[in-house]
Amino acid sequence: MTRAVAEFATAHLAGGTQVCVGLSGGPDSLALTAAALRAGLTVRALIVDHALQPTSAAVAADAARTAADLGASAQVLRVSVGTDGGMEAAARDARYAALEDARDGLPVLLAHTMDDQAETVLLGLGRGSGARSLAGMRAWRAPWGRPLLGVRRSETVGTCTELGLPAHADPHNRDPRFTRVRLRAEVIPLLDDVLHGGVVQALARTATALQSDVAALDEIADDAFSRSARGGGADTELDVDSVARLPDAVRTRVVRRWLLEVGATEPTTRVIEAADDVVRGLRGGQVAVGGGPDHRLVAVRVDDVLRVRGITR
Repeated sequence: MTRAVAEFATAHLAGGTQVCVGLSGGPDSLALTAAALRAGLTVRALIVDHALQPTSAAVAADAARTAADLGASAQVLRVSVGTDGGMEAAARDARYAALEDARDGLPVLLAHTMDDQAETVLLGLGRGSGARSLAGMRAWRAPWGRPLLGVRRSETVGTCTELGLPAHADPHNRDPRFTRVRLRAEVIPLLDDVLHGGVVQALARTATALQSDVAALDEIADDAFSRSARGGGADTELDVDSVARLPDAVRTRVVRRWLLEVGATEPTTRVIEAADDVVRGLRGGQVAVGGGPDHRLVAVRVDDVLRVRGITR
């Protein structure tokens, strides 16, 4: 565990020794906190209290005390969780926003394990989300670091037992209302039985292999975008003639990049495909690509360019 964190720091932190750790009080993040300290890093534990359970404040306080006992500084961040996208998604959004606000320019280490990676790949596969989702979580995407993607969840539990760390067992991690819980408790064990084991490792290898492919295609698409785009921000126009000739895998990435540039927030596969159809002349009119409560954004093709237009509701 300590070696995994030390190797991560050497590869990605450019000699820096100060980090934040997202600490929930569970075995994964406690083991990560301990390993980061043992690897010689100066750790500030950020404990997000989602206030979704009656005991959440006490759990956060216990986690802060444990972090301090290990030699880290600790800060509890209480957040309000909304409802957009369901409780899982809303809690995740609130958590990342709180960590971003509190990190003070430092990298944040997150305790996702190989098991979490396998679940992410299965979720992407089940939702038909394409290579980007199947590539799973990256070990480093500044400022977020995941040193434990090569470590099994059972190893983090073992580390906490070995060090006598009081890991909290979150009841949400056993609640079958959550898709990840059912993947963890039902789907992966069944796949292991049918395929004679090794499913978590195989899914993690799949993610790693696809990350290289996705990175290469993204680089090609970035170059194509720079040659096809005019202007900047919401006024960016895309030269459809040059983009339409690109291979499918590159063209759809260019369209996605354009959508992000003009203000679409994490465009879905459906939106990307619809905008791509406009680029290729397979559909006319306009395509809704996002917006806010009072206005929406639509993509329209005008002569030889794709541009975005705002419409007041």
